[in-house]
Amino acid sequence: MNTDEIRKRFLDFFASKGHKIYPSDTLVPKDDPTLLFTSAGMNQFKQEFISKPAEFTRRATCQKCLRTGDLDKVGKTSYHHTFFEMLGNFSFGDYFKNEAISFAWEFVTEELKLKKDNLWVSVYLEDQQAYDIWKEKIGLDEARICKFGAKDNFWPSNAPQLGPNGPCGPCSEIFFDQGKDVGCGRSDCNPSCDCGRFVEVWNLVFTQFDRQGENKLAPLANKNIDTGMGLERIAAVMQGASNNFEIDVFKPIAAEIIDLSPVSGEDLQPKQISARNAIADHIRAVTFAIADGILPSNDERGYVIRKLIRRAVWHGRSLGIEKPYLYKVVPRVTRMMNAAYPELESKREEIAQVVLAEERRFRKTLERAVEYADQIIAKLKSEGKNKLPGREAFKLYDTYGLPFEMLEILVISRGFELDEDGFNLELEAQRKSSRKTSSMEESVFVDTLVSKYKLKPTKFVGDKVYFATTKVLAIFDQDDQAVEEAKEGDKVKTVLETTPFYGESGGQVGDTGIIKNKEVEVAILDTRKLEHTFIHIGEVLKGKIKVGDIVEPSIELERRKDIARNHTATHLLQWALRKVLGEHVRQSGSWVGPDRLRFDFTHFQALTERELQRVEQLVNDEIRKNTELDVEHMPFEQAQEKGALAFFGEKYQENVRVVAIGEVSMELCGGTHVSSTGEIKLFKIVHESSVASGIRRIEAVTAKAALGLLKKQEEELEQYTRNFQAAPDKLPQRIEELLRSVKELNRRLDKSRLENFKKRIEQIVKDALQIMDATVVTLQVGSADMRLLRSMSDLLREKVRPSVVILGSVWEDKVQIICAVTKELCAKGLDAARIIRTIAKEVDGSGGGRADFAQAGGRNPRGLNKALGLAQDIVKKELNKK
Repeated sequence: MNTDEIRKRFLDFFASKGHKIYPSDTLVPKDDPTLLFTSAGMNQFKQEFISKPAEFTRRATCQKCLRTGDLDKVGKTSYHHTFFEMLGNFSFGDYFKNEAISFAWEFVTEELKLKKDNLWVSVYLEDQQAYDIWKEKIGLDEARICKFGAKDNFWPSNAPQLGPNGPCGPCSEIFFDQGKDVGCGRSDCNPSCDCGRFVEVWNLVFTQFDRQGENKLAPLANKNIDTGMGLERIAAVMQGASNNFEIDVFKPIAAEIIDLSPVSGEDLQPKQISARNAIADHIRAVTFAIADGILPSNDERGYVIRKLIRRAVWHGRSLGIEKPYLYKVVPRVTRMMNAAYPELESKREEIAQVVLAEERRFRKTLERAVEYADQIIAKLKSEGKNKLPGREAFKLYDTYGLPFEMLEILVISRGFELDEDGFNLELEAQRKSSRKTSSMEESVFVDTLVSKYKLKPTKFVGDKVYFATTKVLAIFDQDDQAVEEAKEGDKVKTVLETTPFYGESGGQVGDTGIIKNKEVEVAILDTRKLEHTFIHIGEVLKGKIKVGDIVEPSIELERRKDIARNHTATHLLQWALRKVLGEHVRQSGSWVGPDRLRFDFTHFQALTERELQRVEQLVNDEIRKNTELDVEHMPFEQAQEKGALAFFGEKYQENVRVVAIGEVSMELCGGTHVSSTGEIKLFKIVHESSVASGIRRIEAVTAKAALGLLKKQEEELEQYTRNFQAAPDKLPQRIEELLRSVKELNRRLDKSRLENFKKRIEQIVKDALQIMDATVVTLQVGSADMRLLRSMSDLLREKVRPSVVILGSVWEDKVQIICAVTKELCAKGLDAARIIRTIAKEVDGSGGGRADFAQAGGRNPRGLNKALGLAQDIVKKELNKK
């Protein structure tokens, strides 16, 4: 049975049992800052588990998940993954253990037709109820029902004793016995053995307690069910595969990787098989993450994706792959997952381009990593040491992304030892920090205002009207504590039954305005949206506001109109970018405020001036047409069929709001917009830049802000015409003439300085340090650029041989250093590049080059004298060794 069929059968089975089938959430948990990634099926139902009333008390999903806690094991074991799919059924105060166990048994024995004699189960040793259901109702032989402690059969693990406080409960796991020929071979082997014979395929969690302290478990009023079955694991069982990497959705990806390598798939060594499997896992994770809008970067989620790509690049080297290749595997991943995730195929090209850009970036980073390692090692050598400290090794691993295996090779090749114990201490500290940040078990039940106070959804009317009459439902002080009233001067957060205020979401800022009646006036400085509840943040200006008051909220209208202009402009901007650059352009982020807009999009190089002008022109052409906007609500599937663009990585409800601008733009959007494009008046691009691999950013202004920008540019132009004494149309020519004049003056100045330098050479050489037969010149030159320093070093090398020349200067507040070594000394092992890399650190810089010539730049002029002194010491030490 293939993986797609197992997934479908699972969802169809639970639909037949009255479960509402929910689509997978994205890998970025929505409205949940406690999680780095979606790591379990229950994450998207967190509020229902806490106690929020559930519209559907029975649900089932196949959830995309990403975990990195066991990253070093991926590829080396049969079942560890970063990305995987989790099948799950859930009950919120509906059915409990009896039905959950019965459903699970029916599915695995009747739908999947697994032999009953191959199935074992475990229960929590104090959960007699679950034990009795398995034994009495299901009829399972008690020899195949194992009782385990809280470490293995309680969720969270060891919760009764170790916590955390909050909802928890015992669990029951279903295992598939692969037979006595697999694993340790012991006659008493059971699911507690880690030999590999027993495969855990399904975990049924019975959330029935509220932990209130060590070993203090109070019964929950509403008991819940949370189950999880790894799709890849059950597919391996169904397909008779010895490990997950041999199932139908992995084998073609693994084969593609080998096809891109020079090695034969039939002659792979164990380490190469491990590398191939790790690559297959990592490229799946990366593909899904980028499709959900998680792009490689140095920040949290983006850093994890960057790290996965870099590990895959390194593993590729084990297969003899030296050039970028991962991006070529992306199409295979999207094809293999197309049945369940067709959106991947439509994003295939941009995903591949992001991966390619990151592969290229890493190869450059490798060069910098080697340079950094050489600097550290050279410094340690000069101190008589021969071991790279754990802290420095971990920096190469963590900051530069070097896998540990590569780190070992790099250090050993330099004749050094690696402080592995120190490295492991640093690694464990990071893992603890990572678990604290991303672990669902530590923080999954942290309350928000909405769940803690059971706040009702707010009715939003602000897309049609700008004021309302409504009731105050709740008031919170600045510490988020509920209060019955607030007086003049108090900072408050207010919840209304109905509101015209837009709550910040979808990249659009929240509204500001006033909430008032005859007795009270509250200035609203911001509006936030928590789930479906709008939180109005502000300060009481006069009187008292009380829960139950009837008030009149009204927004700051002109500010809202400016925001609407900018928001509609982002839609036109995306259309224009796709028209000028191609269909690969997709929104990957935005920010819409009253004074400006920011739009991030997928593209892989900077826009030319001509492309920017064309984009700007297209947007302004549509503004002049004054096209009316059309807003409709429709099912998500219907919107997709119509070709509506969705935000990269966003999760949408079953019914969505579609904003169309004539024939040019159709997007899913919940924000506020103008009625017709003419209201935007004018669109002006301010800046274009890069924000991540394959992601560009355009910042722009509209209407009054755009006119203000044009006015400012006009005033600057008038200033330039006065300063350069030229008419506006003659200004470029005048500037060009002046630049040529400056260039000629600089050339003459350099020539003059070089002539003066020639006259001083005899004295410079005379004052230089002599070490045996070598002359060592270290000299600080006043205000010289790199070109002039090179010319001076050439003159010195011609004058005296053998010699080492190190010249430094401060040019336009930046440090410039060159190091030149004559061939005689290079032959003796003196290396200009090694010297320059070491001394560059003294000026907060970096550098490199050849053995006979190298250069560096830095940001700290105050360190130049120290750098030159250090260079002299290094050369003296090296030459005295020869």
